[in-house]
Amino acid sequence: MDRLAQIDPEVAALLAQERSRQNQTLQLIPSQSLVDEAILATQGSILTNLTVEGYPGQRYFPGCEVADAVERLAIERARALFGAEHANVQPHSGVNANLAVYLAALAPGDTVLGLSLRHGGHLSHGYDLSLSGRTYRFLPYPVARDTEQIDYEALRDLARRERPRMIVAGGSAYARTLDFARFRAVCDEVEALLLVDQAHIGGLVAAGLHPSPVPHADFVTGTTYKTLGGGKGAYILCSAAHAEAIDRAVFPGMQGSFGPHTVAAKAVTFQMAMTEDFRARQRQIVANARRLAGRLQAAGWRIVAGGTDTHLFLVDVGSQGLTGQQAEAALAAVGIYVNRNLIPFDERPPLVASGIRVGTPAVTFRGFGRDEMDAVADILLRVLGRPGDGAVREAARARVAALCGRYPVYGGESLRR
Repeated sequence: MDRLAQIDPEVAALLAQERSRQNQTLQLIPSQSLVDEAILATQGSILTNLTVEGYPGQRYFPGCEVADAVERLAIERARALFGAEHANVQPHSGVNANLAVYLAALAPGDTVLGLSLRHGGHLSHGYDLSLSGRTYRFLPYPVARDTEQIDYEALRDLARRERPRMIVAGGSAYARTLDFARFRAVCDEVEALLLVDQAHIGGLVAAGLHPSPVPHADFVTGTTYKTLGGGKGAYILCSAAHAEAIDRAVFPGMQGSFGPHTVAAKAVTFQMAMTEDFRARQRQIVANARRLAGRLQAAGWRIVAGGTDTHLFLVDVGSQGLTGQQAEAALAAVGIYVNRNLIPFDERPPLVASGIRVGTPAVTFRGFGRDEMDAVADILLRVLGRPGDGAVREAARARVAALCGRYPVYGGESLRR
């Protein structure tokens, strides 16, 4: 009998339940992906037994020789993958990585500009209930009302007026290419630091499908899941000039011990991201997002900012008489997961919202291509067009089940293509 089932049958049953859910449903939440079984094996490896604090060669406990080698490997691979002078691979999460940069570069009360949360930004970019918003004076910059893309002139005007210590670029619901050179120009004009949060687009940057922020930014943070499709965790990239401050901010500033098993998974993630298979998959992620957005747009559904350059897009379901909450629930009922999301200038509260956020990393890692995205688009259109129709839902559930059966999460070949 399986060891976990012997020790804790309740947790074993829950894991089996989750495996079944993932196999029988389609994940279209942009921040979710599917990892290779090599990542699962690494994150559950013998390194879990170690307690590790400090940096390679300067640990607070003996017996860390292998952990040292693993962390050095992850650092060198992150530097090589993104072309950075320095990398810190210890942050537990993207939020921790951002907070560490703030700790390294800012004083409490400093002024920082970040993309408005209501226009696609992230909680760690100054939301007033988060540590970032409570510690620093964050001011939001907007997208333009007509294009729903970043209004760089408004950003420049705000920066000239407020003279921020730092500007943060990046977000969690922004589908268009970020112009890092323009961010840099604004920062230079007002003598501000530039932090780029590439948590969502890191895989696209690694594959050369989105411009790299590294030549322009003082700091770059990112996560190793989402488009990178790897183990849970985060990293920080910076120039050599900021290396000591960043390392001290992560440890002991933000974190104590970290999981060497998660750092090993990051090392494997970076190694996989250097392959042609990975680059081909990233190209397919973007192609799938554009295909799906285009099909919905052609059927009369408004896509925020007119489309996508990345792995995600927002659909204005409010223009069709739905709320994001209603659309999310209707799709979940047939086995398709998206998340409700504010759209720019939304008048609804966040938990209701007028949009849904849709992404393609997970289904692409599963093996979906053009034909499968057309099938998904047809299901979305039918369900969202008649969200209360039981017969439509039943037919949609059957089509989702058929797609899932053709592309199993584990046990098939789709994740290793």
